[in-house]
Amino acid sequence: MRLFAWEYVTAGGWRECGASLIAEGTAMLRALVRDLALLPDIEVVVARDPEVVLGDLPAAMEPVDGSNVWDSWRQIAREVDVVWPIAPETDGLLERATILARDAGRLVLASDIESLATARSKRATARRLAEHGVPAIACEPLDGPVPFSAHGWVVKPDDGAGSTETYFAADRETLTGWRRRLAGRNFVVQPFLPGAALSLSMLAQDGQAWLLACNTQRMRRDDGAFTYAGGIVGGAEALRPALEPIAAGVATALSGLWGYIGVDLIDGPEGPTVLEVNPRLTTSYVGLAESLDINPASLVLALRTTKLSALVSTLRPRPVKIEVPSAP
Repeated sequence: MRLFAWEYVTAGGWRECGASLIAEGTAMLRALVRDLALLPDIEVVVARDPEVVLGDLPAAMEPVDGSNVWDSWRQIAREVDVVWPIAPETDGLLERATILARDAGRLVLASDIESLATARSKRATARRLAEHGVPAIACEPLDGPVPFSAHGWVVKPDDGAGSTETYFAADRETLTGWRRRLAGRNFVVQPFLPGAALSLSMLAQDGQAWLLACNTQRMRRDDGAFTYAGGIVGGAEALRPALEPIAAGVATALSGLWGYIGVDLIDGPEGPTVLEVNPRLTTSYVGLAESLDINPASLVLALRTTKLSALVSTLRPRPVKIEVPSAP
């Protein structure tokens, strides 16, 4: 079986992304290829832009035309059996990649389009989760009503990926400044919640969830901007009893989620609150196999033919530290 591990930001899409996303995307791709290469009867195919340094990978490297990357990706998709897309939510890129692969008649390891579209929007995600009783952050358009906050606000793109263009406003004057600077752009404002930054690594299928690991995140705040600084996969396992119902609620609310899903949260004074849902690989995947002593790629591939409930087993994740890699 030929499987196209399609990491958007390392395969020509890097021109539209910041250096941190390129570095994180490269790390995720390397981890995924490593896990897939350990499985029998799989030939891994990777799209390679010569201007992005990937290093040696146990995969067939297919060059892409930097001036027409979508045509290159479409051709690669036609020549494989399975496509595993990893792309930012920004501007619907993950949806576009998924549709491209499905239009090529290939099996695609991704959620359905409706769930991808909902998860792309932080406002739509917050509404959907709240409707299903999942604790989610308040989220309003940047030019709309200001949600109540005793600790300031966070300003970010409604469809942004990672911490790209994510800013802190300690007071209303600063928030007004961000409104002026970002006028006309699709940004949202959320209350800033003090607490520990967490993430979930989970599998989803048909409205069901299996929480693989509860992770901590380290976020830096420099000159009013947030950046991701790494974390510990399995570093928040003490909170699993509180986080498992949230994972289940996310899968129920977005019943078309499929495969590996990441969820970002804050564990604040009132308990864990969901910030966003990422229907794709996240940076925590880099340390997941080591934390679980299980090949997570094999679990995702098993979902093609096996009910999630039949895969669930007792897990004992151990802490694995991950660092933000240097930009290539």
